[in-house]
Amino acid sequence: MNDIITFEDFTKVDLRVGTIIEVNDFPEARNPAYRLTIDFGALGIKKSSAQITTLYKKEALLNRQIVAVINFPNKQIASFMSECLVLGAVDGNDVILLKPEEKVKNGSVVS
Repeated sequence: MNDIITFEDFTKVDLRVGTIIEVNDFPEARNPAYRLTIDFGALGIKKSSAQITTLYKKEALLNRQIVAVINFPNKQIASFMSECLVLGAVDGNDVILLKPEEKVKNGSVVS
């Protein structure tokens, strides 16, 4: 387990639901990854890099809702600027994406 945080620390993390609207290969990445374009509704479109190529085909990711942290600073990954962090559960070397159980409005808060 990591360090204990306060509830106030947790409230600083902006978790939102978005829909993947574009998926591209990311051959410049150090580890196999996709470049994702994600629609967060009124919050706009954001891009992210995700190392999820072992379990997910590009076609299966299109129009899929995901959960992401949207208030981290942008991060340069090879030639790509990642604007959010898509969340997943790590099982060995695989990442299983987190998603809402039912379809919700893009930009919905996760709390």
